[in-house]
Amino acid sequence: MVLLVIVFAVVGARLLARNSQISDDLSGRVQPARVEGVRLQSALLDQETGVRGYVLTHSAQFLVPYTDGLTEEKQSAARLQPLISGNDRATADLAALRKAAAQWRADYAEPLVQHARQGRSTASDSALLDGSKQAFDRIRGLYAAEDSHLLADRVHSQAQLRHIEGERDAVFLAMLACFLVAALVLALLLRQIVGRPLNRLRDGALRVADGDFEGRIEPAGPADLRILAEAVEAMRGGLASALAEARDQRGRLTVQADELTAQAEELRRSNAELEQFAYVASHDLQEPLRKIASFCQLLEKRYRDKLDERGVQYIDFAVDGAKRMQILITDLLAFSRVGRTYDDRLPVRLDAVLEQALANLAGTLEESGAQVRRPAELPVTTGDRTLLTMVWQNLIGNAVKFRSPDRPPLITVDSADGPDGEHTFTVTDNGIGIPAEFSEKVFVIFQRLHSRDVYDGTGIGLAMCRKIVEHHGGRIAVDTSYTGGTRIRFTLPAAAVQAPAVPAADVPTSEGAQPA
Repeated sequence: MVLLVIVFAVVGARLLARNSQISDDLSGRVQPARVEGVRLQSALLDQETGVRGYVLTHSAQFLVPYTDGLTEEKQSAARLQPLISGNDRATADLAALRKAAAQWRADYAEPLVQHARQGRSTASDSALLDGSKQAFDRIRGLYAAEDSHLLADRVHSQAQLRHIEGERDAVFLAMLACFLVAALVLALLLRQIVGRPLNRLRDGALRVADGDFEGRIEPAGPADLRILAEAVEAMRGGLASALAEARDQRGRLTVQADELTAQAEELRRSNAELEQFAYVASHDLQEPLRKIASFCQLLEKRYRDKLDERGVQYIDFAVDGAKRMQILITDLLAFSRVGRTYDDRLPVRLDAVLEQALANLAGTLEESGAQVRRPAELPVTTGDRTLLTMVWQNLIGNAVKFRSPDRPPLITVDSADGPDGEHTFTVTDNGIGIPAEFSEKVFVIFQRLHSRDVYDGTGIGLAMCRKIVEHHGGRIAVDTSYTGGTRIRFTLPAAAVQAPAVPAADVPTSEGAQPA
């Protein structure tokens, strides 16, 4: 196709250039030359007419066409000369015409004008006029020959122009025919070289799309199609490998699902046993402890005067141990019930549950002289009211318990809207504080930083707070950057809808909400 374009472009350019050359020669040289020839003839005719009129009438006005004709002849000849440059015949015709005109003026025109100016008329003037007429007739013959030659040049140029135009049209038609044939040939070649391999590749891709991953796709055709076919074949091989691996994985997942089913069944059985243990711990185990404590107290009351100081001390140890064992069992049961017994998912107004926690701690707050500062309104979250009451009660109870001995407790509750649709809360006190190295240990169940002689409790309060907060989708930690006491920071998710006001009396008091 490129070769055809180049060949026809060269041929067409040459034809167009030749056509343009002949057209320019015809319009810029041949036709103007003929026009100037007519002007030259007119100038000669004016000269002959002027001389004849002047001789016959002796009127000076007849000399004006003669003198003007001379000027026009020179100008027309000057314009005609470059137009016929290179045309030997036209140049010879012009030279012969101008030579004959000059000879006519020298032999006849100038003598006749001179005689007429002198006012004398001789018998020879009539002969001169006859000779002038004959000489000028020869000039007319020369002009007619020149004009016929210029006309022949114009006719020849026009014939050449028509011939070139015919060749141009024929070349353009041939070009169109060749392009159509070339397009047909290229279409057939493309169908043979590209179309068939592409159809085979399409059929193979469709088989793969239909799920037939076993049939191999053979590369064929041009390099690009082979590369594409190899890529599709690599994709098919990858899919086949992935499918085989998926089948193996499905088999393994089936085995794992069976194992998980068995484990889930075992977990359900274990949970049932734990529920039974919790029931036993809350009833059967506490009954002996109550009996031990009761009979030890009766023993002390009845035989106190018969026992020495060490015996009384031993009885006190036994009673204290039984009571602490009851408290540990109660707190452990409360810890295990988080997320099982208490698991409501309702909108809760946190200011209402804070009011309930403060009401539960009213005696402790009044006895210690503690002051609690809180916002006018706390936001709404989604969760269980009983568990959230335990959080407030444990945090504020700890703030009162671990107060500084030299100043009354000051507890500040703050809240702020955090990112990602959650609320951040802080409980800050001016107590003895928590060292930074123990900021994680305090959230571990039964972990204590002080002995029972200094501060009572079981060490389960903050562990329960962490379990409750994380059960609600939040986080809790000690703010180690605060040095004026202890600051506990925790987050809770915002409620999707606003909760109705919950009266404080509707919030139950948890038996496990004991300060740590």
